[in-house]
Amino acid sequence: MNRILFASAFLLAAISAASAEELPSAPLISAATVPVSKAPAVKLVEPHLHIARSNLAGHARIALTFDACMGQADERILSTLVRERIPATIFVTARWLKRNPAALAVFLENPDLFELENHGQNHIPAVDTPTLIYGIASAGSAQAVKQEVEGGAAAMAAAGIPAPHWFRGSTAKYDLSAIGEIRAMGYRIAGYSVNGDGGSLLGAAITEKRIASAKDGDVVISHINQPTHAAGEGVAKALVDLKAKGTEFVRLEDVEDMGDDKTTE
Repeated sequence: MNRILFASAFLLAAISAASAEELPSAPLISAATVPVSKAPAVKLVEPHLHIARSNLAGHARIALTFDACMGQADERILSTLVRERIPATIFVTARWLKRNPAALAVFLENPDLFELENHGQNHIPAVDTPTLIYGIASAGSAQAVKQEVEGGAAAMAAAGIPAPHWFRGSTAKYDLSAIGEIRAMGYRIAGYSVNGDGGSLLGAAITEKRIASAKDGDVVISHINQPTHAAGEGVAKALVDLKAKGTEFVRLEDVEDMGDDKTTE
């Protein structure tokens, strides 16, 4: 009896093995082979902006633009602009205006020097999809982008500033749909071609070198709201350097411009 059972078991094992060889083997499944669904990344752009060149040797034309995000006015930069009679375009937020009435008074007392434009209400990136940019949460929706822009303009009107025509969002980054929304509100969007102070985080020497190297047609971005940062010293020195080289300083409202990503078309 035991012999019969053993023979039967052996026969069944052989049949099973033969059948397995004829079937395609199933792939091994592991965590590495299971597809993982990811949320689509937000495509952001950081637009460039140039102004019409002078095309005169030794007489480069550049536009200085300064962001006044939050914090206090940097008197090192502001006093240099006034003393040297250097025109500039200043992008102000509602938050900065509230904290800096004295600096605002200087801007308004020198309309030949300063063009004041919109940097938003609360310094929120003008991106209509939820994301983080340099750790800052974006507006996250079209309505929130609109509020950031309109809130900044309302604060400017309340402060006695002429209606703005340019907008620059926090971080200077946007998604393409938000660019379309802001343009539909009647604004040109201010990119740049020279990052002067690296968000005010660079040292004085490198900041001075970057800004002083600006060429004909460049738009320089720097910050005028970080009086304790070393970058401000470099900005002030670079302004004097450029003036000594015969640079023509203009505001954005003074010249024709060319922006990419449909920011000025």
